[in-house]
Amino acid sequence: MISSSKIKSVDFYRKIPRDLTEASLSGAGLSIIAALFMMFLFGMELNNYLTVTTSTAVIVDRSSDGDFLRIDFNISFPSLSCEFAAVDVSDVLGTNRLNITKTIRKFSIDPDLRPTGSEFHSVPVTHFIKHGEEVDEESVEGSVSLTATNFDAYAHQYPILAVNFFRSMKPSWEKAAAILRERYDPEMDGRVLLGNVDCTVEVELCRRHHIQAYPSIRIFRKGSDVRDDHGHHEHESYYGDRDTDSLVKTMEGLVAPIHLESHKLALDSKHNNTAENVKRPAPKAGGCRVEGYVRVKKVPGNLIISARSGAHSFDTSQMNMSHVISHLSFGRKLSPKLMSDVQQLIPYLGGSHDRLNGRSFINTRDLGANVTIEHYLQIVKTEVITRRHSLDHPLLEEYEYTAHSSLSQSIYIPAAKFHFELSPMQVVITEEPKSFSHFITNVCAIIGGVFTVAGILDSILHNTVRLMKKVELGKNF
Repeated sequence: MISSSKIKSVDFYRKIPRDLTEASLSGAGLSIIAALFMMFLFGMELNNYLTVTTSTAVIVDRSSDGDFLRIDFNISFPSLSCEFAAVDVSDVLGTNRLNITKTIRKFSIDPDLRPTGSEFHSVPVTHFIKHGEEVDEESVEGSVSLTATNFDAYAHQYPILAVNFFRSMKPSWEKAAAILRERYDPEMDGRVLLGNVDCTVEVELCRRHHIQAYPSIRIFRKGSDVRDDHGHHEHESYYGDRDTDSLVKTMEGLVAPIHLESHKLALDSKHNNTAENVKRPAPKAGGCRVEGYVRVKKVPGNLIISARSGAHSFDTSQMNMSHVISHLSFGRKLSPKLMSDVQQLIPYLGGSHDRLNGRSFINTRDLGANVTIEHYLQIVKTEVITRRHSLDHPLLEEYEYTAHSSLSQSIYIPAAKFHFELSPMQVVITEEPKSFSHFITNVCAIIGGVFTVAGILDSILHNTVRLMKKVELGKNF
């Protein structure tokens, strides 16, 4: 059996009898300083323990979001009509998607970028538009030439006013106008009239009706809107065939619901005619806000917004593709709360995932006509990983990009082009939490170290004082 005296022999902390110890003012002062210093170091260590540190690495892209990348955008074009605005996507693998509509929304806007109504719905042209004869042996004049002076007068007079805004007149329009004039005499019948506006002469009148492509056929109706909107007339854009027979058939379909006696529209009529398939509301303003998203392959490609129509020609010298980017980002949309949480951990993250937001790109026409605005985007994926209980948990995946923009002249229709290229590498930011055991070890080292150093200093100070007292006493004797 081991005796208690043998056990006491391994005591690391031998006790000094209280009557052999003495307190001193210097020891008390040093103890207070040591205690304050220990508290200060403990606070620094606690703050360091609570602070999240990160490590950054660049690795080959190991994306978990598939082979496709989502592009979200909201771009306003003050001088591009929603009637012709089209979104196209292409890439180096040969993919070409033209006039995407399924995931795109368009809203007419005024020059101050304010919406002028509800969403603008496009009706795609599903067949080749017939334009009729290119050359006519005998000249026929059936339509009325309209100008800024007489336009409103004719619009208020006839229930149906079909107007051809043109730069080069097609004979089929005049032949159709002559046939309708015979069938519906403007003086005796007065239900329909075909007119024309030469946009090379009546520039301001064409601009007032937001004409951006030729020929543009607009159908103006006189009805209840004359009273409600102080003379403003409802009108649609015509997108049907433009040969003589098709034009005559369409106009007769428009006239059919109108009673000859009253010249009022039968608004509740269930009459079905071919015109319903070729008309759509005309834009109320000359600008357009295009918003939505597209999915593209993760290869170099292009997002192009331009004017497109299979039934019109464009005067490229008059087109202006100036635009304001409200939003442009790649990958999944990030909620504001998530971005706020991540930026608290990593303040420098998230500053480039929407680099072009709020930027304006305006063509002041200093470069002349046919100006295309191009943006070159370099995209890199950034992934944030947090480590909890020795396991990796993805916290955030985002695509950040750099952008360089330029204006250049083109022989083609001006456009806004976004050229994007994805980096084959990705940035991985890993959160590195500190272990609690490391924190406790450091705290113990602080307490023990300060206590030991303070004890040594106290001993040196105490012995020095005693030695000085002995020397002083020796001198006195």
